[in-house]
Amino acid sequence: MFKQLLLALASTSVLLAGSAHAEEPSDTALVLLTENFPPYNMAKNGKNFAKEENIEGIAVDIVRETFKRAGISYNLTLRFPWERIYKLALEKPGYGVFVMARLPDREALFKWVGPIGPDDWVLLAKADSKIQLADLEHARRYKIGAYKGDAIAETLEKQGLNPIVALRDQDNAQKLLEGQIDLWATGDPAGRYLARQVGVTGLKTVLRFNSAQLYLALNKEVPDEVVGKLQKALDELREQGVVSDIMGRYL
Repeated sequence: MFKQLLLALASTSVLLAGSAHAEEPSDTALVLLTENFPPYNMAKNGKNFAKEENIEGIAVDIVRETFKRAGISYNLTLRFPWERIYKLALEKPGYGVFVMARLPDREALFKWVGPIGPDDWVLLAKADSKIQLADLEHARRYKIGAYKGDAIAETLEKQGLNPIVALRDQDNAQKLLEGQIDLWATGDPAGRYLARQVGVTGLKTVLRFNSAQLYLALNKEVPDEVVGKLQKALDELREQGVVSDIMGRYL
C-alpha cells in the first residue's frame, strides 16, 4: 500500500512538473509589442489590445514574413500606450517593439531591423486654412497638436514648439476641425489614414519637415546572430518585391 502511494505521488509530481513547464514561455521566442498606428499596425477590432492573428497592417505583415523566413519564433501583442511598450522593449531582454523611428537619440538604446517603411513628418491643416509655412520656425505662433510619446512630439518639444499632446493621434484630426489646434504634426501616410478612420478628410499639408524610416527595435540583449538573421530575411523580402506587394495592399 505504501509503495503504491509513493508511486502515485511520483506520477502526480511528474504531471505537475510537465504542466508547469508547458506554461512557461519559450526561451527562444521573442516578445514583440506594437500599438495602433494605422496603416502600419492596428487591431482588427479597433481596440487598444489585441494578440497574434487579431493584429494587421503593413508593418505587421512585413514582420511576420521576416520572422517566418528567418525561422525565428515570436509572440505578438498590441497594447496601449506607446510609452509603456517602448519602456518594456528598452528594459526587458527578449523584447522588441515596432514600428519606431530610428533617431540619433535612440540609436544606442536598441538593436535595429529595417527599414520597414517610410514615415514623413508633416504639419496638416484644415482644407480652408490660410496658414502658409516656409519652415518649422514659422510654426511657433500656432497651436500644434501631436501624439504623446511619439518621436515627432519629442522633436518639437526639444525645439521649443511646445506641442499640445493627445493620448491618441487620431484625436488630433477632430481637434483640428474644432479649432482646438491650428496644425497637426503627424506622420504621412499614417496621419491621413487615421483621419479617414474618424471621418475627417480634405486635410492639406502645409509643411513637410522631416523624412524618417520606421524600424523594429529590439532590446540590446537580443543576440547579434538573431538580429542578423532577421535583417537578412527582410533584405531578401525587399529585393524580391514582397515588401512592395504588402504596402500596395494597404495604400
